[in-house]
Amino acid sequence: MDDIESVATVRYTKENGLADALRGADALFVYDFLSTAVPGAWHAADRVRWVHIASAGVDPVMFPGLRDSDVVLTNSRGVFDDSIAEYVLGVIIAFAKDLPRSIDLQRRVRWQHRESERIGGKRVLVVGTGPIGQAIARMLRAAGMSVAGMGRRAREDDPHFGSVHASAELVRWLPEFDYVVAVAPLTEQTKNMFDAAAFAAMKPGARFVNVGRGELVVTGDLVAALRDGRIAGAALDVFDTEPLPPDSPLWTLENVLISPHMSGDFVGWRNTLVEVFAENFRRWHTGRPLRNVVDKQLGYVPSGQ
Repeated sequence: MDDIESVATVRYTKENGLADALRGADALFVYDFLSTAVPGAWHAADRVRWVHIASAGVDPVMFPGLRDSDVVLTNSRGVFDDSIAEYVLGVIIAFAKDLPRSIDLQRRVRWQHRESERIGGKRVLVVGTGPIGQAIARMLRAAGMSVAGMGRRAREDDPHFGSVHASAELVRWLPEFDYVVAVAPLTEQTKNMFDAAAFAAMKPGARFVNVGRGELVVTGDLVAALRDGRIAGAALDVFDTEPLPPDSPLWTLENVLISPHMSGDFVGWRNTLVEVFAENFRRWHTGRPLRNVVDKQLGYVPSGQ
């Protein structure tokens, strides 16, 4: 932040001081991207013209006061793409090669031979066709998997996915895939899209990966599908309540891999997020177009930016 401090007055604050810090401020950098404090303090934003959030998802700041204003919203799209793609490939390999059980057997000093699956040729549906979804598609295809996308509208000959199916037809297409990866932004249209009907439609033996938002999933319906064996497993990096409560049944299900919202967090990611903001600040300060401008009605950065 040194370069920014040389040309601007910067106020650093925690949640309880946000309202006071907002008064008279021209811009807001939401570095704590999991914080829900902005809506409650927004009444004090008497001069704010630009808000930047240190994440790809913008749902923590998509409240009516900001969404319906003239304030420009930008995000940190692009920082986590490859890292999340690596995580997705990693958990798919972990499932296919039964790595969690191998680790458990090793700890118990047990030699138990098993056969494992191949991932080559398996079909993957990536729900969410933004840059993170595109990075996932590239990496999984390089590993020999067949990948299709799902977005707001259907299209063929997509440069990243080939075929993209319309999200309104989710239940129709789910039976075709061995793995389903959720990376869609959280909007009114995507909230709870993975419910009992969706899990019932999935191919027997399919596995579910969520690296998007926990609220994309009806958690109780996912637990039921896992317990009933309707789907073979789930790798979950995000949850509708975080941290995941100790009494959540997800902790004790053998066919579930849990990580604490860290799929994109590579060594150095915090500094990278500040660098993204600093570059956009230089643009804003010199009157140049900002990068990663969010369409506040859609809830994400449109393709082409």
